[in-house]
Amino acid sequence: MTPYRAPWWLPGGHLQTIYGALALRRAAPPYRRVRWEMPDGDFIDFDRLDGPADAPLVVMFHGLEGSSHSHYATALMHELLARGWRGVIPHFRGCSGTPNRLPRAYHSGDADEIDRILEELARHESAPLFVAGVSLGGNALLKWLGREGELARTRVRAAAAVCPPLDLVAAGAALRSGFNRIYTREFLRTLKPKAFAKLDRFPGLFDRTTMSGARDFDTFDDLYTAPAHGYRGVLDYWSRASSKSDLQRIAVPTLVLSARNDPFLPARHLPGAAEASASVTLEQPAGGGHVGFVAGRFPGHLRWLPERLLDFFMQVISGQASG
Repeated sequence: MTPYRAPWWLPGGHLQTIYGALALRRAAPPYRRVRWEMPDGDFIDFDRLDGPADAPLVVMFHGLEGSSHSHYATALMHELLARGWRGVIPHFRGCSGTPNRLPRAYHSGDADEIDRILEELARHESAPLFVAGVSLGGNALLKWLGREGELARTRVRAAAAVCPPLDLVAAGAALRSGFNRIYTREFLRTLKPKAFAKLDRFPGLFDRTTMSGARDFDTFDDLYTAPAHGYRGVLDYWSRASSKSDLQRIAVPTLVLSARNDPFLPARHLPGAAEASASVTLEQPAGGGHVGFVAGRFPGHLRWLPERLLDFFMQVISGQASG
């Protein structure tokens, strides 16, 4: 497949990040909503794209505050629909439009949640199962792939992570500086109300006054994300949840696609070949922004990314990919 090159009319990582998310959204395909009750008393909502039972199934884990209606999710699902494949998007807790029931939500290193979901999906599948993760979902997926090693092969045929924040400490620093603070502000616009709603239901979960003044992920993650999910604090969370060190233990054929101009993670923090196993394909185009990858003549389209992911999965089916 042709390597990604950003169109001349869309220069720079910020424009490539924002334009695709705001200007090229498509209506969602005909999803079927399914709710799974979890052993801990919570639930997970899935949006499924149905098709022939023997067609490959692609699972996509969305990014921070994403959903089945995110621009990258609908782009992938429309491509699956065109090819006669099936798709499913599990919503991380609190992202389906309905608040989850427990004090916990979701986080970048939630390999256990990935494991529960893929175990259940694999149990009911005889067709090939592929999995993709975007941004936060990609990081959590890589954590799971590295932790499981060879055992992951019993669940999935191949995987792909798109713009994962492989080094959360570096990503946190990037998102609190310069123009990037706009992204942080947009994420906190939805994260903070969700956190306050949890505080109303679970008094003492964190300090309301301090959270009200939170302007960066350092504060938000230190107050809520880290303690709510078993970490000692923000640095413990960011250090242990980063997936960069897990790349060397991955046994499933895995594509890690990272734009070198991604505003969320400076290129100097991207891994080199020596930092990943032979099963990992590192693809680091110069452009693309953060999960942008807009292609074509103006006004452009978002087909390059889903076509690249499915091309990689097809290479695995045909035996051409590593692993």
